[in-house]
Amino acid sequence: MQAKLSVVALSIASVFALSACGEKEAPKPVEAPPAAAPVAPPPKPEVTVKLGHVAPMTGPQAHLGKDNENGALLAIEELNAQGLEIGGAKVKFELLAEDDQADPKQGTIVAQKLVDAKVNGVIGHLNSGTTIPASKLYSDAGIPQISGSATNPKYTQQGFKTAFRVMANDIQQGKALGEFAAKQGVKTVAIIDDRTAYGQGLADEFKKGAEANGLKVVATEYTNDKATDFKAILTKIKSKKADLVFYGGMDAQGGPMAKQMADLGIKAKFLGGDGVCTPEFMKLGGAATEGHFCSLPGMPLEKLAKGPEFKDKFVKKFNGEIQLYAPYVYDAVMVMADSMKRANSVEAAKFLPEIGKTNYDGVTAKITFDEFGDLTGGAISVYQYKGGKLEYVTTVGAPVDVAKAEVKEAVGEVKEAVKAVAGAAAEAGKDAIKAGADAVKDAAEATKAAVEKK
Repeated sequence: MQAKLSVVALSIASVFALSACGEKEAPKPVEAPPAAAPVAPPPKPEVTVKLGHVAPMTGPQAHLGKDNENGALLAIEELNAQGLEIGGAKVKFELLAEDDQADPKQGTIVAQKLVDAKVNGVIGHLNSGTTIPASKLYSDAGIPQISGSATNPKYTQQGFKTAFRVMANDIQQGKALGEFAAKQGVKTVAIIDDRTAYGQGLADEFKKGAEANGLKVVATEYTNDKATDFKAILTKIKSKKADLVFYGGMDAQGGPMAKQMADLGIKAKFLGGDGVCTPEFMKLGGAATEGHFCSLPGMPLEKLAKGPEFKDKFVKKFNGEIQLYAPYVYDAVMVMADSMKRANSVEAAKFLPEIGKTNYDGVTAKITFDEFGDLTGGAISVYQYKGGKLEYVTTVGAPVDVAKAEVKEAVGEVKEAVKAVAGAAAEAGKDAIKAGADAVKDAAEATKAAVEKK
């Protein structure tokens, strides 16, 4: 009996065990999936824009070449700091600098090197003699070229759609200098050039300008851009007793030439173009440069809205003074970048047409181009070497100069009117003072009208 009870008990226990095993567990609460992390936008593509720059970095013009390169580097640095996006890509500008040694043959060699490097554009060259032959290679490759210093007219007269310059050419400069010489009372001139494309081109245009203004050319002599001794040709010129010696060439020859003129007792004034309008000219010529003249395209930096700021930035960055063309080269880089932005492309074929449509407020001028790629309305400023510095004299051929003359005349009227007030006060009392004050008002209005007219 006891055994039967044990079996029954065991069976009941098994049933309960099986029942327990069959019970379902309570469902666990469903946890919400974690919030999706924000999807970062894909990084924008980056593109490197390669700009070639060519100038003499060795030889007697190396100081000018470095000045040009520094102008380009300053522009590149500022463009990269802007974080530009063009055509949907972040743009980084890079300068590929080459040395053409101011030699036409070397100029074409480095030009081909830049073409092979597939640069997006070229800034330069410095010299007309290297710029002109190189421009054919850039034209054939469809690469835009903007020079900040080559002034020979032939550069843009070849019909290349790729060639531009951001300073006045020698036709404009030669005409202005001929006019200036005539206004100085000069009657006879002797002309020297260095037989380079720049020097000869400028001298030829000056001759046209001088003769158009009634000056007589009494001597024409030649040298080269490597010479240092000019006494033979200067001795010939001395016998002609010219009032003025005009030199077409660069400062490396111009400075010693001025010194040798003084050594020979030549009393004539010296006049040169932009190639001698440098601190180096005064350094090489010393005291003999005092009182002589030179010219630069455009207005003086200190008279331009952006000029003083550019000069401060340049001096601070490079710890040295501007030699000559740096502001123009800076503008050349900015004009090319501006054209890329307007075209929304860094491809030469796409932004090249935009260069010709440029209307850019640069450091050196309001930059627009004519159908040849020349700067429109180029003014020429004349300077005189005084006390080891270049002192501004006048600007020839600029509308602003006319405005300045009218304002000066109007200001003179104001001064006369003020004198009238003082005299009236002493002589006739209140009525006279009122009349004088009316005169001041009229003159002031004339001044305002002259400014607004321009």
